[in-house]
Amino acid sequence: MKRRQIIQLIAAKDLRIERHSRVVANQILPFAGVTMVMFGFALDSSDVLERVAPGLVWLATLFSLLVLVQRTFAIETDDGALDALRVAGVDPVAIFWGKALALAVQLAVLEVVLLGAALVLYGAEMHVGGVLLLVTTLVAATCGLAAVGTLYGGLAAGFKGRETLLPLLVFPVVAPVLIGATRAVESALGTAGAAVSEGWPWVGLLAVFAVAFGVGGSLAFGPLVDE
Repeated sequence: MKRRQIIQLIAAKDLRIERHSRVVANQILPFAGVTMVMFGFALDSSDVLERVAPGLVWLATLFSLLVLVQRTFAIETDDGALDALRVAGVDPVAIFWGKALALAVQLAVLEVVLLGAALVLYGAEMHVGGVLLLVTTLVAATCGLAAVGTLYGGLAAGFKGRETLLPLLVFPVVAPVLIGATRAVESALGTAGAAVSEGWPWVGLLAVFAVAFGVGGSLAFGPLVDE
């Protein structure tokens, strides 16, 4: 079976699990929504909220990423599914990309909902000229976060206390995504007079990050899981 087919099967399997369990709809989205509302109450200023809305979207996304990754690999570990795939000789690169693809789809849905919530709750405004930049930012940032989440989720899955280990591994690494995505979305929304052209260099940073962890994850996922 070709690698592409294996990737599609693994991604479809993870998405079917999500469709039946509805964890994203019943737990992750409410959690992210409550987080956004709490940010609003904590800052309690329309001017401040409008300015920091892009950063709050990505903070809520990062918190939700941890929950998604922990749940995904907890299922694999408890059922022994990941070990079974490796024992069966399934290509670890295909496992990595299959799980990353499923995670990226769930993150993309979450990000769209959070961005919509920011527009409604925080009074942020969407300008037509920033749509392309916004979409490109979401794609690049989602790919990077999915690669990091899959790589470190696989690494932490075999350890006791993975619930506390995963944030310690992920948060320092994804700092460039948080910064770059926030700046790019600020430019797309025109926050504080930011121009759309100012956001594209940050998209370049996000793309480099996604490629680096995509390649690194492909090479490292198998050995990390085996250990």
